[in-house]
Amino acid sequence: MLGDSTGYEINKLFEDGLFSHFLDASYGSIYPALTRLTEQGMLTCTAEAQDGRPDKKVYSLTARGKKALREALMSPVSPDKHRSEFIFASIFAAMLPGQRVAELVDAQLANCREDLARIEDALASDIDCSSKRFVLGYGQVVMKASIEYLEKHRQDIEAAASPETAPDGAGIPA
Repeated sequence: MLGDSTGYEINKLFEDGLFSHFLDASYGSIYPALTRLTEQGMLTCTAEAQDGRPDKKVYSLTARGKKALREALMSPVSPDKHRSEFIFASIFAAMLPGQRVAELVDAQLANCREDLARIEDALASDIDCSSKRFVLGYGQVVMKASIEYLEKHRQDIEAAASPETAPDGAGIPA
């Protein structure tokens, strides 16, 4: 629906583009899906010649594919799942020295600030689609809230760190 694309371009949307914050996909799932959808008549594939390289495959959504996408979007959506290595590590802050917990918080703040800057840059550009503005605005609010929470409450998680954590985690409650 976003235009003709190669598998590489689709992957970039999941790595650091429009879909990077809410869906996961990799080459290992994208290319088999493109093949399957082409076989089902939901996509067309056109080979474009490139100098000194193999032909580039460009995929286009067919009318049947657009109908299937719309039907999929009409089905109920699952509740959001927040997956975060930072949150996971924070659960075990009592097993970590204070310096490590502070490093984790600093890194998370830096990531949130980078995401917020990227979102705000996108919002500052000429967006001609109200749904994209909505999604970016939602992301902006979430990133601002994350930054505010981390800055205001970092001392809570840092206080949970163990100043005398043994390397084997001895003495840490289960």
